[in-house]
Amino acid sequence: MTISSPCVACCKLDEHKVCVGCYRHINEIVDWNRQSEADLVFIMQKVALRREHYQQQDANSIATSPITQAEWQAAKAQRK
Repeated sequence: MTISSPCVACCKLDEHKVCVGCYRHINEIVDWNRQSEADLVFIMQKVALRREHYQQQDANSIATSPITQAEWQAAKAQRK
């Protein structure tokens, strides 16, 4: 079984570093293709819960910013 990335090419993080496009935390986005199948299943379970939570909120009230190179590098460094 192959689990596809939930990415929708709308990479904007909220204050908790969760992408409001795919509902993954930046640490879950980094190296997606190198995660184990079990890890991907677990991440997708968290994504489903986050999606439900975020969809109950007013999207205009969530402050977001694009993922910066520094944030990406910091998340990547944590994965090592």
